[in-house]
Amino acid sequence: MIRRANEIGIGQVAARTGLARSAIRYYEDEGLVHPERTAAGQRRFLRSDIRRLSFVMIAQRLGFSLGRIRDLLHALPDKQTPNARDWARISSEIRGELDQRIAQLERLRDTLDGCIGCGCLSLEKCALHNPDDTAGEEGPGPRFVVNTKKGPGRSPGQSNREDPAS
Repeated sequence: MIRRANEIGIGQVAARTGLARSAIRYYEDEGLVHPERTAAGQRRFLRSDIRRLSFVMIAQRLGFSLGRIRDLLHALPDKQTPNARDWARISSEIRGELDQRIAQLERLRDTLDGCIGCGCLSLEKCALHNPDDTAGEEGPGPRFVVNTKKGPGRSPGQSNREDPAS
């Protein structure tokens, strides 16, 4: 079979992306890339699949699920190299989600700064102190640190024992 210039094998894709071949096959199984097969069954990828897989790696590091990444990639043209307009469309679609994650990380950083400085020497000022499990009424998890909403009548970093009105 004659190879076309824009098709590459899985080994070349692995070398260019830094992904293991097994990871590339897994991403194929998950519908994130769609290589062609030769008559002998070898996978043949388009060079643009390197960008798609690089996007998958970046999006995963940013905390996006494979399902969300798959949805985003389905908006790209199939079997051709996406252009700047295609990538800009994806960027604008996830910008709000990224802004929310950044805000959540900033709140976490700011709360942890107080915790690290506190050393838990004073439960009166501890942002995580939760007497009588009042945070449990709002649901599971570390409510005071990772929530986008304020804790019960307080902001992150404000003690449960402090009077919010003072």
